[in-house]
Parts: sequence; structure tokens; C-alpha cells
Amino acid sequence: MEGNGLRATGAVRLSGLAVQERNDLSLLLGKPITGAAATVQLDSLDTRLRSSAACLGLREVLQELGPPLTDRRAARTEAQARRDQVWSSLASSLEGCQLTNEEWAWRWYDGLRRTGVPNGVTPATAVRTLQQAVHVLTLLFGPGRVGAWGRGDLAAEATGSAHGLDDGTWLARLVQRGIALAHDTELPDDAVGRRALWRLASVTPDEVSSTVLAYGLRPDGGGWRERSLYERAVHHVEAHLTLRDLHALRLSLPAGTLIRICENPRVVEAAADTVCSQPLVCTSGSAATVVLTLLDALAATGCRFAYHGDFDWPGIALANRVVHRYGAEPWRMGAEDYEQLAARTQARNVPQHPLTGPPTTADWDSGLAPAMAALGIALHEEATLDLLVADLA
Repeated sequence: MEGNGLRATGAVRLSGLAVQERNDLSLLLGKPITGAAATVQLDSLDTRLRSSAACLGLREVLQELGPPLTDRRAARTEAQARRDQVWSSLASSLEGCQLTNEEWAWRWYDGLRRTGVPNGVTPATAVRTLQQAVHVLTLLFGPGRVGAWGRGDLAAEATGSAHGLDDGTWLARLVQRGIALAHDTELPDDAVGRRALWRLASVTPDEVSSTVLAYGLRPDGGGWRERSLYERAVHHVEAHLTLRDLHALRLSLPAGTLIRICENPRVVEAAADTVCSQPLVCTSGSAATVVLTLLDALAATGCRFAYHGDFDWPGIALANRVVHRYGAEPWRMGAEDYEQLAARTQARNVPQHPLTGPPTTADWDSGLAPAMAALGIALHEEATLDLLVADLA
């Protein structure tokens, strides 16, 4: 009935009826039911119920028994009407703004209609978010556009919140898709590409809150930024570089320079304490945008890389990313290194931490994951600090 407009039409087939059920059904329908299966015509059942002591039709009886009935056909019609209203509202917003004559804006509209609204987004929220996206794109590409925007300022102007255009929000994805179409470029699928896309529209993402920890970088020549980084290396002092620093720096190092990469800041601290000379970059446990930006810049100058990280499954996954992206060599990250380090910590009665989570194959050494799984011990970089410092000295 829910699929039929709540009307008592059609039939229900029953099977496996017990003797008592057949008797009850015979009394209900006013005809003998003798077999283990029966077909009940709903209009006949409705008529019988209305003439019974209940004096109610099938629909009313079902409502009394519960749960409440839902008219699925009407619900589908209503939901379709709400979806249509979302897109008619977006079309009206485009027709009424300064982008109405932009061909890319209507391609943006068509693409959004094809992909639809994300699951969990209500029609009211969808209408509001799409209107905000039109407002942002008008600010960026309309005739009255101003100069550069900070992304937080732009978000506050359009949504009232400085975080309205943060990465991962539907609004940010909508605007980024519009920017890509306006500049006839592909929509990026990583954080570095998305930042570059924002800059195409003269929008500056937050470039000062995240930093990458580096040590021993000695760029050739350049301005005061390069000289400052060089002086910190000469005096064995670590450097915290923001994205803004990296965009302004000219990182010119001799081609073939070996840059070692570690996962944990403690390695950088130990290298500085022991006045090591080798250059070092720390991922701080994740290959964030600012880390990749620095490594990309160093790779562009012809630098080579060697990587060391934690001997646990997340550490192996991070190492795979760095090895794939930069062709980095493993730095004391083989199966033999792991087994020797495990034996050394056990001999010193160092408390052991078990490996947790799903195993990850090390792409540079097929024997590492089996060796780790066999021993079941997680070993962090701090356990091999003396060997890493010796390599960096």
C-alpha cells in the first residue's frame, strides 16, 4: 500500500500457513482457505474489514496497528520537487548575477546538476550553499571584482565565517570547480594543486600557520631569506619555514645534493645538538602541503633524497608516499635494519610496543613487512637515533 498511494489494490501472496492461521484467514476473508498458501486481494480484504465489527478500512486498520504508513509515491514526488527547486534556485541566481553571460558558469551549472547534491545535505542547505558559491564566484570573476583576497576574508564576506571555504567543505569544492572551469584547467585532487588553483583566482590561502622543519639547507646566493637560511645552517640551527617563506625563497642547491628526510622532529633536534653537517627535512609524521612544497622545490633543483621513518604500519605507508613521489632511497629502512634494531632494543630491555593496525607492504623491500609481522614490534626513530646522527655527522 505504501508503494501504491495508500490504496487498497493489488494482492499479497502468503505461504507456509499453519492450521490456525488458515482458520483465522478463512474467518477474516469469509471463504475457506485449505492450503498452506493463499492469495489475498487487498480490495476484498478492505471490504471485509469495513463490514466487520472494526468498521474501518484496511488503511485505517494498518494505521491503528502501526507503524504509521508512508505514501512513498507522494514522498518521491515531493522529494523530486525539492530537488528541482534546488536547481531552479541556482539557475535564478546565475541569471540574476554578473556571471550570466559567462559560458563557463553555465557549464559549471550543468556539471553540478549531473553530479547532484552530496548525501546528507538537505535541500534548504543546498540552496543556501549554492547561492554562496555563486556569490563567491561573482566576487572573483564579476566586473566589479577587486584585487587579491585572503581565503579567510573571502569566506567571511560570503558566509560570515572565516572557515567557510576551508578545504574539504562542499562550498570550497563548488568554488574550486568554478575556478577550474573559468581558467580552463583540470580540477586538482591534492592540497598542493588546490592551493595553486586558489592563486589562479588571486585568492591567497593561509600560508603562515603550517611550517616544515628543516636543518642544514645552504642555498647558493640570493637575497636576505636565502642568506638567513644559509646562516642558520652554518650555525647548526634548525629552521621552521612557512608556505609564504617557501614561495619567496630561491632554493638553489648544487645538483645531486643528498637531502635526508626523517619523520620525527627529535632527529632534527639531535642533529642540531651534535652539530651535524648533512641537510635534513622532517615530515613531522605526515606529508603535509608545506612539507611537499619544500621537497618539490628541492627536487626541482636536482637534489636526491634518502628517507627514514618509524617502523610501524603508518610509518611504512608514509615512507611509500615519499619514495614514490621523489624516488627517495631507503635510509636504514630495510628488513635487516629492523631486525638488528629490534634485537638491540630487546638486549637493552627497552619496553616493546606492539604493532597495531593492518600491515602495509614496504615497496622498497618486500621482506620488511613480513619481518615486522613476525616480530610484532613497533620501533620509532628515537630507537635508532645514534645511528641516524652518525650518518648525518
